[in-house]
Amino acid sequence: MSKIINNLKHGVVVSCQAFENEPLYGSEIMAKMAKAAELGGAKGIRSCWPGDIRAIRRITGLPIIGINKIMDEHTDIKENVIITPDFESAKSIKEAGADIIALDCTNRNRDWDTVKRLISRIKNELNVPVMADISTLEEGIYADAFGADIISTTLSGYTNYSTQKEGPDLKLVEDLVSRTQKPINAEGRYWTIEQMIEAFERGAWMITIGGAITRPHLITKRFADVLEKYIKNKNS
Repeated sequence: MSKIINNLKHGVVVSCQAFENEPLYGSEIMAKMAKAAELGGAKGIRSCWPGDIRAIRRITGLPIIGINKIMDEHTDIKENVIITPDFESAKSIKEAGADIIALDCTNRNRDWDTVKRLISRIKNELNVPVMADISTLEEGIYADAFGADIISTTLSGYTNYSTQKEGPDLKLVEDLVSRTQKPINAEGRYWTIEQMIEAFERGAWMITIGGAITRPHLITKRFADVLEKYIKNKNS
């Protein structure tokens, strides 16, 4: 196991991402978000696109898990592979400063041999560890066999055929721990400290938290929605 992966054990990775239609969009803002996460004790940063990764690399020595989302406004994210879908998208974020490359390791609209070849090429030609973003136990087992260095529950709930739930897929964490040989990254809809601790109780190696830390509009919405429901129930 590489030193960088070993250093992420029992750590919080903070996902610093913002889309073009969001208030915090921009590489400089994401770099500041990453620095704030580092000051708070994060052991790593997950970041998207070469520009953001380059800006974050300039201000922190923390490991960067890089992704490269390739999509437009018409892309159905439950139907299509958008997270680092090919070698070129991986190469560009490696050159920007990513220490680990994360990629969609589902087989939507492609065969398993394509996924296997992509993992192998990234590891051999770019010489970086690969994090496999998966949505089901089967996909995790395949990713393990194909040589992924970390398996992440990132996409559970974000494919049409995976478990659909409001909170994190803790069962998938537990199942992956028992059925694969690689470190498991708990990721996807982690909003509370209790959920984080439960993931580690079930064997997670590390956890990646995004919206609950870095997306103020979603944090605000959670409070506003609960308050609206409370007011309606009180007045009914």
